[in-house]
Parts: sequence; structure tokens; C-alpha cells
Amino acid sequence: MNMNEIRHIAKGLGLKPGKLGKVDLVHKIQLAEGNFDCFATMQSRECNQLNCLWREGCQALDRRQKQSASKH
Repeated sequence: MNMNEIRHIAKGLGLKPGKLGKVDLVHKIQLAEGNFDCFATMQSRECNQLNCLWREGCQALDRRQKQSASKH
């Protein structure tokens, strides 16, 4: 999901995206939806939220971060 789509979702929830980055903005959206603000955190490795809108992107980001860390 690109930033314009994420900003659109945020605005639909009455949030003001401002200049927040993707992770911080998704956290605000998750909290506004009444969910945990767990996007792109260590919790994503054992995520049981199968219907989460952010699940696929979250786990992909987590994999990239894990691969980047293992290269260093």
C-alpha cells in the first residue's frame, strides 16, 4: 500500500497524517481502529491477526528488516 492510500485511510478516520512516515501513520490508524499499534514491530513475526489490513505489508517489511540486520 502506498503512502497516498495510507493517508486516505487516515483522513477517513479523522486523523491528520501531517508528515508522519509510513510506520508511524499506520500505528496511528491501528490505534484509531481500536487495534494494537504493532505494524513493523517484533510482534509481527508471530502475528495472529489474519484479517488485519496491514498484515501483508507488515510481514514483508519485517522480513526486509531481518535480512538487512543479518547482512551487518
